[in-house]
Amino acid sequence: MAAKHEVPTGPGMPKKLGPYSHVTKAGGFLFVSGQAGMDPATGRLAGPDFEAQARQAFANLSAILKAAGSGLDQVVKTTVFLTDVENFPKLNELYAEHFPVNPPARSTPTVQFPLGLLISIECIATA
Repeated sequence: MAAKHEVPTGPGMPKKLGPYSHVTKAGGFLFVSGQAGMDPATGRLAGPDFEAQARQAFANLSAILKAAGSGLDQVVKTTVFLTDVENFPKLNELYAEHFPVNPPARSTPTVQFPLGLLISIECIATA
């Protein structure tokens, strides 16, 4: 049976850290895997602080959506994983900056990550 989804690829997508797809397209939607605050050029953390990593995570998310023919303005749902609830106010500032009009629905669980990661953002967007 043939797969019922596509795996868009394109320039600007960050390097994958494992056996998964950054994005899959199915039923008119894009499902984007969690994007951490890692610089795609170096494969290293964008910085030791939350804001630097969060900005990079949003940039990675945007690059993947663009490569798949969409954009942040097409996002309908996000899940933003944080390691520290103290970063919630800064997340709200950055979220409003990246989604200034009709922000998408959001869940924000707290988790533990390896390698000093502080944030990961996944989303569902229209294709």
